[in-house]
Amino acid sequence: MKTAFAILVTVVLYASIAPAEETRQIESLSPLITAALANNPELKSSEARWQMFASKAKQAAALEDPMFMFKLQNLLARQPFSTGGNDPQTAKVIGITQQLPFWGKRAIRQEVAGLEAESYKWTIEERKLELVRMVKETWYQIWAVDKGLEIVDKNLRILADFVTIAESKYSVGQGVQQDIYKAGLEKSKMLDMQITLKQQRKSLEANLNYLLYRPGDTPVGAIADFALPELSRTAEQLNKTALEKRPRIKSLTSLANKGLASHRLAQKEFYPDFNLSFEYMFREASMNDPGYNMFSLGVTFNLPFQQERRKAMLTESTSETSMSTEELNSQKNSISFAINDALAKIDRRKRLVELYKGGIIPQAEQSLESAVISYRVNKVDFLSLLDGRLSLFNYERELYESQADYMMQLARLEAEVGVDEAEVNK
Repeated sequence: MKTAFAILVTVVLYASIAPAEETRQIESLSPLITAALANNPELKSSEARWQMFASKAKQAAALEDPMFMFKLQNLLARQPFSTGGNDPQTAKVIGITQQLPFWGKRAIRQEVAGLEAESYKWTIEERKLELVRMVKETWYQIWAVDKGLEIVDKNLRILADFVTIAESKYSVGQGVQQDIYKAGLEKSKMLDMQITLKQQRKSLEANLNYLLYRPGDTPVGAIADFALPELSRTAEQLNKTALEKRPRIKSLTSLANKGLASHRLAQKEFYPDFNLSFEYMFREASMNDPGYNMFSLGVTFNLPFQQERRKAMLTESTSETSMSTEELNSQKNSISFAINDALAKIDRRKRLVELYKGGIIPQAEQSLESAVISYRVNKVDFLSLLDGRLSLFNYERELYESQADYMMQLARLEAEVGVDEAEVNK
């Protein structure tokens, strides 16, 4: 039979520890992203809005329907139901009129509507980037929580063995009862953390299901471990790519161009619109008039005297252009900051992962192993043993949180640049 000391050392080294919970089915990130992009109602709403404005753009250059006219002209008041033969001026008249905007207005109106629709099209692409980022962030948060649960479960088993050893030493007069109480208290703290982490996982599952537009209680399987990808591109290169590919930049550029086109349209409003007309008169012969048919052509146009209204339109379009341009400049500045900030955080997390894996955790394991040996021969107290276990626990949590945060910062960087992970590392 193994001694209590051998059992404790075996547990601390945890060369192979079976998971406490039943094995979940391994999930894959790519299908979840595909499902989110296909099913998310907010994205579908954005697509419907774009289709609405795209349809408006098709209408913008269309002419107004022509107007058909029929009238009975110059009827005699004393014979109102007589339509001919009594007076040479009485006639039946048909006509058609067509309104024509001043030259160039229709093309500019279509351009304005098209640019507005284009801005909504790029809004869809921006929303897709945000959705993918949120799915990835939630995904890696779930991974970190799962790792936290594994560590808690492992430490619960370690603490159970600590209690066994403390009780064994106390039974032979080599320990104190206080050590047993301390181990029990630490175990209760671990159980409290386990409850909190399980609640966090359920909340993250609900958030992921919300993004995928599926029932909130749909279970999310286990998430496989991953390697941290290396970043080979500089902040300057990423910023250049963002200015070329970020949908938000393209959307604001479209709105700025729309403002310029609206200004040109406002300038056209100082010129009149025209209305062309054609009328054909059917006459009947009378005693002294052969009753030849007649026709008439005409053109009317408005007189653009309302200068204040037209000047206000110019001012409105100028302000619209200025607003969109400044929003574009602000967005470029924000992207530059976000890229540099994300790269700094990614670099920090990478260094921490390397430090924990290559130095801190191995040293903490050795320190705990030494504490176990020393406690066995009464060279350290039980509190030192618990401190060593707690330090290792915290370092392992920091390692997994650093790995998860690295991937979340990478997801944010992808969203800022407007490309996927492969292009970020290209």
